[in-house]
Amino acid sequence: MATIIGVQFQKNGKLFYFDSNGLEVKPGDYVVVDTARGIDLGEVVMGSRDADDCNWHSPLKKAVRIATEQDVQRGRENREKEKEAFAICQKKIVEHKLEMKLVSVEYTFDNSKVLFFFTANGRVDFRSLVKDLASIFKMRIELRQIGVRDEAKMLGGLGPCGRPICCGTFLDTFQPVSIKMAKEQNLSLNPTKISGVCGRLMCCLKYEQEHYENTRKRMPRIGREAVTPDGTGTVTDLNIVKETVFVRLTNGDTSEIREYPLEKIARTGEERQRSENLRKAEKAEADQNGNEEKENAAIFVSEGDAAESGVTGKRKDRKRNRDRKNELGKPVRRENPNRNITITSAANPDEHSAGFENKQTGFSSAKHSDGPIPETVTEPAAESGEKSASPWADALQKAMQAISSEK
Repeated sequence: MATIIGVQFQKNGKLFYFDSNGLEVKPGDYVVVDTARGIDLGEVVMGSRDADDCNWHSPLKKAVRIATEQDVQRGRENREKEKEAFAICQKKIVEHKLEMKLVSVEYTFDNSKVLFFFTANGRVDFRSLVKDLASIFKMRIELRQIGVRDEAKMLGGLGPCGRPICCGTFLDTFQPVSIKMAKEQNLSLNPTKISGVCGRLMCCLKYEQEHYENTRKRMPRIGREAVTPDGTGTVTDLNIVKETVFVRLTNGDTSEIREYPLEKIARTGEERQRSENLRKAEKAEADQNGNEEKENAAIFVSEGDAAESGVTGKRKDRKRNRDRKNELGKPVRRENPNRNITITSAANPDEHSAGFENKQTGFSSAKHSDGPIPETVTEPAAESGEKSASPWADALQKAMQAISSEK
């Protein structure tokens, strides 16, 4: 359990959490804290409160001390220096003819570094600019390119609603906004009406999106039939804010559009069945995802536990499938048509029984440990008056006879 505080370094900036380090502070106080870029001065916007250590990915940095009057005075002096640095940097940008717009300048608390924030349409080569600024300020210079939303947040302004923009007053982070939100809220898709001062979609489209999504699920779709107190009609429009439904009722050759509260609208049997099928499909998909997670978890069960939990059978099936795949690559054994042909020794015709049989050629080769090299080749099939098994065997016989005659 740790005691944390929330600190902001810029007006309406992002909220950072620090370990209070035993300091008793309240919102509105200034503290000196240790940050990633060194010692800095910030304003406390959230008082001390307890929090679990497991909620933080890394150890929180600690607050150094409560700011003194000299620390606050140094912060004011830095704000004055930032105005002078802004004018100098703006002049240098014009001299170097760089296509960039300077937005803001910020000094660190210990005056070791000055940061320049700018916007540009693309990449800018500002190496020469950095050299000029470093020779003037005699400290480390850092230039950061930001987006148009960050620019609007730093500069502030009035939104289309006539109030100060949200990002400049209370928003500390930007939420993703899409054109789909404007469609679901039945807003005009005219860019000038749904864009803020930054030129992007207004952040306020995100505020009511969850309410629109949940309410639309409970209401019938446009173009479907619905049962009203005055009869069955076709849904023509929806009012999400008032939660009312516009239904076209047909009476003979005339039709009339009436508005009904959502409580007085009932879906037809077909629409109800369609909704029920959709609900069942979503439930089946959720169950399937749950089963897949269980199967994935069962794979990591140990061998001893797998025998008890029944996972061994699945492993056997996987092993059987792997063996079957390995068998597919083995060569096929084919029977040789010449396997009936044998070569025997004329001196000892029965000696081939002690030899070995060549399974690929079908010939039997005799062992001749002490006897002479066989001089005669006999073929049982030829002796019986039958035709040789193949022309290749005839050619071999003639060759052997030729060799024996030469000897």
